[in-house]
Amino acid sequence: MPELPEVETTCRGIAPHLEGATITAIEIRNPRLRWPIPESVQQACGHPVMAVRRRAKYIIIEVAGGALLLHLGMSGSVRVLLEAATPRKHDHFDLVTPHAIVRYCDPRRFGSFTWCDTPIESHPLLAALGPEPLSDAFSGDHLYKRARGRRAAVKNFIMDGRIVVGVGNIYASEALFMAGIHPARPAGRISRARYAGLAGAIRDVLARAIRQGGTTLRDFSGAGGTPGYFAQELLAYEREGQPCLQCGATIHRRVIGQRSSYYCPACQR
Repeated sequence: MPELPEVETTCRGIAPHLEGATITAIEIRNPRLRWPIPESVQQACGHPVMAVRRRAKYIIIEVAGGALLLHLGMSGSVRVLLEAATPRKHDHFDLVTPHAIVRYCDPRRFGSFTWCDTPIESHPLLAALGPEPLSDAFSGDHLYKRARGRRAAVKNFIMDGRIVVGVGNIYASEALFMAGIHPARPAGRISRARYAGLAGAIRDVLARAIRQGGTTLRDFSGAGGTPGYFAQELLAYEREGQPCLQCGATIHRRVIGQRSSYYCPACQR
């Protein structure tokens, strides 16, 4: 599934082709995504794109009078085409400008595409989200305060978008490894100092993944069709049975919250 670095990479890939350009058409071949694509998306046509930005795992394409809101779901991706090309089987819609086509592909169709003509931050899909992990609003103190009294595993806690957005399964495993915290440890039983370290690890792993263009494990590639390379730097994720790169102990896998978690039993407590 595309996570925050993959979505950020996609935003940065399509922004130069959309910002300042007028959307001349939105060509929908298959409206049946996670929710049916509403006819209201056509309201973006005829307007220049003012900004392309990310909120959590959503791509926001702002035009006069509203914004298009795109989520890549489990397997969604976009490509930028500089000339017309025959759509492939799972290419569901195009954003057309005078100089480029932004084409959305989604084999599993769990993505979403909709229109918002009210303040975007109040949209029901965005209103309850926590702070961005790379923003000043996110800190170890924030995590510590929100964790008080919580018995849930810390890995599930930091993957909760109401606590902090965009920390998906891969990056949660990596950040907890870097911070030396066992993924199953109850969130409410972690000190303020250790949460400061965890917040720093979350920032670090996400920033490095963005610089590398995301993590290609199965489905993801960037807007230009190129893969992300952060998978080459993974310290714990999908390294079950391999030696820990810090101490040499064997990396373990454990299912927490129905997701595979990878950790070093010696380094993480």
